[in-house]
Formats: sequence, C-alpha cells, structure tokens
Amino acid sequence: MSVGERDLVALLANASPTLHPAPVAVATIADGEVPEVLRAHAIGTFRETEGLTVYLDAEAAEAAGLRIVFRAAWITMTVHSDLEAVGFTAAFAHALAVRGIAANVVAGAFHDHVFVPWDSAQDAMKALNALQGQAISTTPPGSGATKSSDAIPARASASARRRGGSS
Repeated sequence: MSVGERDLVALLANASPTLHPAPVAVATIADGEVPEVLRAHAIGTFRETEGLTVYLDAEAAEAAGLRIVFRAAWITMTVHSDLEAVGFTAAFAHALAVRGIAANVVAGAFHDHVFVPWDSAQDAMKALNALQGQAISTTPPGSGATKSSDAIPARASASARRRGGSS
C-alpha cells in the first residue's frame, strides 16, 4: 500500500472535498444485535462500551427502524492522507468550527471523512473549498496543487512553512 501525503500545505492544497449526495445516519445498536441492513449499507462502525455506533445510508437506517442519533452530510477529503499526518484534521475542523459547523471526523486508510449536520452541508463545502483555495495561494508553483478558492488560517500555513513544509 502506498503511503499517503504528510505535508500539511500539500494536504490542504489538494484536499478536494467531495460531498456525497445522500444523507447519512449515525445510529446506535445494542451489543449482540447486528441487523442485516449493515451488510449492505454500512459506511463505518465503531464499537464503544455502550454498544455499536454505525454510519449508514439514512434511508436504510430509517427503514430498518434503527435509533438515529445524528443525520449527517458526508464529505470526503479526497487527497490520499497519511494516517500519521499532523494538522490536517485540525485545520479543516477549525475552518468548520469558526463557521459554527460541527465536524465529526473519521480517518480511513486513504482519506479523511467529515460528517457535518445535513443542513450545514453547503456551508461546510464553502468553508472547505475556501480552506483549500487559501492553501493553493500560499503553495509554491510546481507543488501539484490544482484547484483554487479562498482561506486557511494563516497560523497553520505559516507554521507548516517554518517546519520546512512538513506536517
């Protein structure tokens, strides 16, 4: 398996957030119960002391009668991020937080995924695209950055440059 990107500025400049079209339900299931709906519709699961937290298609969760605790929009940061990259999650969570948008982040082996309130999806996309645009505007030519928009916190960018561009 290839190693993902670790450089914070490169991660931000190439984040390419993508909004999935259907709402996602975050639901809870008591230990021992694993409904059939999970086999076909699970996006992710996390075992907690209180039971299993599942991320799945909202329509399927409703049809299965699952206890839904959060209705979310699913945004994938499509850059291949390394699980040991430092600052990427903090930067995009901060960009959302300053706009009052909750960010529930799940790191996959290849990409970071952020689940935001369904009604905040478009505002979240604007914030994340602005973050990427600001990173692109501060990235030297030839870095591989391909899109533009407008706004990462200057602290994150300047901090990364002081460390020689590493995260």
